[in-house]
Amino acid sequence: MAKPFNKTFFTPRQHIVLLKSRGLHIVKEEKAEEYLATIGYFRLSAYFFPLLQLPKTDHKYKPGASFQNAMDMYRFDRKLRLILLNEIEKIEVAARARIANGVSEATGNLSWMCESSLFANSNRFNASLSVIDTELHKSKEDFILHFRQAYTDKYPPVWMIAEIIPLGTLTHLYANLKSNALRKSIANEFGLNHNVLVSWLTVLYGLRNMCCHHSRTWNRELSIITTEPKKTKYRWIDAGTTDKRRLYYRICMIRYLLFSISPRNSFKERLMDLFNILQWIRRAWDSRKIGNRMIFGNRRCIS
Repeated sequence: MAKPFNKTFFTPRQHIVLLKSRGLHIVKEEKAEEYLATIGYFRLSAYFFPLLQLPKTDHKYKPGASFQNAMDMYRFDRKLRLILLNEIEKIEVAARARIANGVSEATGNLSWMCESSLFANSNRFNASLSVIDTELHKSKEDFILHFRQAYTDKYPPVWMIAEIIPLGTLTHLYANLKSNALRKSIANEFGLNHNVLVSWLTVLYGLRNMCCHHSRTWNRELSIITTEPKKTKYRWIDAGTTDKRRLYYRICMIRYLLFSISPRNSFKERLMDLFNILQWIRRAWDSRKIGNRMIFGNRRCIS
């Protein structure tokens, strides 16, 4: 049953006292206090949580659990986010270019994003056009300012519009294209069916935002289930044994899309280097008998 929120504010020093009273080992209290002051207890609490004994509602830490264990996982998660963001950037840039240029080439219309006749659903088109109008109005990009000064057209060419609208809006425009052949042609460049491409771009847009806002990616269930490809151009996983709500599935999506964008990418190697660090952390935890198979076993950290 819901009840009023009655927790009080704790300073970093008070949190140190609280964590120690619950059995968490803290060697360098002054340094831990600095981390709590600059990172925040709430953000770090997600990394303290797996260290709790069962039942977790008792708020007692496992024997040998330490503040350093939580910081190790916090740093791992931060490095993982940076790797993911670096690769998602390549996918997003490619999607912007391939969709904007692909439709322009096929239709000969350099402002196709603003042409209602090219879209199947007028309500969805109007919603997308409203976003375009808003972004154009508030944009201070040099190329937009130059276009306003140099030309009388209401809308700039799509390669400019594609640079200022959210990826989500661009995905909606692509999904709403009236021409099935055009949607299929663009999706083929990524080695996917067009419905799958829309689903994957939507999911990766959400993951990109998580990384940009420094949200935790490790050891969490993600809300959106993606559309599973029935046929693939490149190597793909056995999706029947993979949980689509876990990060591992997203990582596989990124790697698949990179095959059509940057075939010689180092994504796998960078992940393996990071996971080697993870294995080192795991061995350190095992040596203290913290019992962390729930956290690390069976790809749980990334799947």
